[in-house]
Amino acid sequence: MKVAVAGSVGRDHLMTFPGKFTDSLVEGSLAKVSLSFLVDGLDIHRGGCAANITFGMGALGLHPLLVAAVGKDWADYNDWLVRHGVNTDHVKISKELYTATFIVTTDDELNQIASFFPGAMSEAREIDIEAIALHEGGIDLFLIGPDDPDAMLRHSHAARRLGIPVAADPSQQLARMDGEAVKQLVIGAKYLFLNEYELALMLQKTGWSDAELFDHVQIRVVTLGAKGARIEEHGKATITVAAPPEKVKIDPTGIGDSFRSGFLSGLSWGLDHERCAQIGSLVATFCLETKGTQEYLFDRKQFMERFEGAYGEDAAREVAHHIDPRMGL
Repeated sequence: MKVAVAGSVGRDHLMTFPGKFTDSLVEGSLAKVSLSFLVDGLDIHRGGCAANITFGMGALGLHPLLVAAVGKDWADYNDWLVRHGVNTDHVKISKELYTATFIVTTDDELNQIASFFPGAMSEAREIDIEAIALHEGGIDLFLIGPDDPDAMLRHSHAARRLGIPVAADPSQQLARMDGEAVKQLVIGAKYLFLNEYELALMLQKTGWSDAELFDHVQIRVVTLGAKGARIEEHGKATITVAAPPEKVKIDPTGIGDSFRSGFLSGLSWGLDHERCAQIGSLVATFCLETKGTQEYLFDRKQFMERFEGAYGEDAAREVAHHIDPRMGL
C-alpha cells in the first residue's frame, strides 16, 4: 500500500513552563489577555506534522511519500528523513524562503500554547498531485494534514478528481479555516482524524451535528489523549483502544502525529482498525516519553515487548511478522 502524506515540515522550538497556564488567567478579564511566561528551557528539534508522520512510518520500516514545501535550509533535514526511510523525491524546495517554524510552550499539566510561522509552506499550493501520482504509479491513500490552507483544498480536490482515497487531518489548521473550507476537506473522505477538542471545534465551525459530520466520512478516528482512541465506521461496532502505560511523561508535542504514523503503518500492512490504533497508540507513547517529535528510538524487541504487554499475545502475534527484524538497527 502506497501512502502519501501532505502537510507541514518545520523546526520545533519547544519550551517548558514550570507551572499552570490557568493560574495566570483572570476570570472576567479574558477579553483582553496580556501574558508572558518565563520558561525553564528551550529545545530545537525537527518537526512539522507531515514530517513527523512519515518519520514514524519510516521508523516502523515503511517508505511513505512526503508531499510538502520546504525552505532553502532543507538539506540536513532531508538527509535525516531519507536515512529513516522517507521518500522525499516530491518535496518542493523554495528558492527564497526558509522552512516553517513552530514555537510551543508546555506547562506542568501538559497544556500547550503554540504559534506557527509558515515560511516556505506557503508554496505548497504549487505542488502538482497528479504529476506525483503518475510518477509513483498511483497512490493508495493520501493523508492531507495541516498545511497552507489553500494547498489543503487544492490537494483534496486533486485527489478526489484522480480517485485517490483521502484521509482528512486538518488538525491545527482548523483554527485558521472557515466552515466552508472545512466542509470541502471533509466531505467524501475515507478517513477523518481528529482529537476531542478538534471534533468540537469542527462541529462549531461547520454547524453540523455529530451525526451529520460522521455521515460525510467513511471512518472517523478520534484520539482521546491518555484514554487512547476511538474508531467509528458505518455499519460496524465502535472500537475503543486504550493507550499503553507510559514510563514517563516528557512532552506531548507530536503524539497525535505519531499515532497517525502507527495507524497508517497498520493500514499499509493490511491490519484491522483495532490493531492499527494499537500500533499508533504505542508509537505515540514512545513520542510522549521523549523530548522532540522525531527523537524516540526503539528496536523490534522493545516495540514488541511493550505491544504484547499492553495488548496481549494474540494482538502481538498478528503484528509481529509485519515488523522489520532490522528495525532500530
